Amino acid sequence: MVSAAGLVYRPIGLVSSAVAGAATVATFDALWRFTTGQEHPPRALDTKYPLVEIVIVATVQGAIFALVKALVDRAGARAFERVTGAWPGR
Repeated sequence: MVSAAGLVYRPIGLVSSAVAGAATVATFDALWRFTTGQEHPPRALDTKYPLVEIVIVATVQGAIFALVKALVDRAGARAFERVTGAWPGR
């Protein structure tokens, strides 16, 4: 069962997750440009890259996304707790 704090926090969490996703894409693309000199990382349907390279890039991008999402979710929950006194995950 979801607590009242969890219900109130849900829209905040959704917005922060969307922002985190956009920030992650921008960060990864900038990191890719900086390290490789290429404008965009390979996508799954790019035929000029071997599958192994696409899988490695997707794995790194996924790990960065998971890290940023966890940091943003935790920071948002802590801020919510400071403001309301209730942890949204309980």
